[in-house]
Amino acid sequence: MNRFVIAEPTKCIGCNTCMAACIQTHEKVGLVAHARLTVMRDDNGTAPVLCRHCEDAPCAKVCPVNAIVKIDNSIMLNESTCIGCKLCGLACPFGAITPAASEPEALPECYENYVPESQLSDLPASAPSMNPFLAWNAGRKMIAVKCDLCSFDPAGPACIRSCPTDALYLIADKTLNVASRLKREAFEDSLINTANAGLPEGEL
Repeated sequence: MNRFVIAEPTKCIGCNTCMAACIQTHEKVGLVAHARLTVMRDDNGTAPVLCRHCEDAPCAKVCPVNAIVKIDNSIMLNESTCIGCKLCGLACPFGAITPAASEPEALPECYENYVPESQLSDLPASAPSMNPFLAWNAGRKMIAVKCDLCSFDPAGPACIRSCPTDALYLIADKTLNVASRLKREAFEDSLINTANAGLPEGEL
């Protein structure tokens, strides 16, 4: 089973600490400084949405350059291979893959003869209402970003370590096995309690 991070909405306070930690952690190792999770808000509360590392990942199926592959029970995206076609983002059922602009690439000096310097700015920052799937940045390479479980950090996902309310959990085989066992035990206890309630024979 693939590993993934999931949030407990009842514990999330919408502080965005997880997003900040994600950006900082990836920027330190030279990856795109963009959060790999998004805190969503509605009338019922808040909770971050991030990649579920699907077993039969649709994003990996549509990637034309095989930049998304399964490694060590997780779905990984190679940002250096990504060509920014955005197909993975469209295929993701959770909306957990977002296009983001890389650092400015080395451009020939004559480039500004064709594109004014004013147009080399980060458009999403200057036009926050623009959908990232439609935004473009002259001189920047648009690539996809998604949760990589901070695979480069032995300490594990930064979002989990930084959450002040412990609302994020790393789900793996062992975690699911323990959770399933606890549920089975709880169900067994409920049956015993029901049987001990003195119900007439045949009611169970």
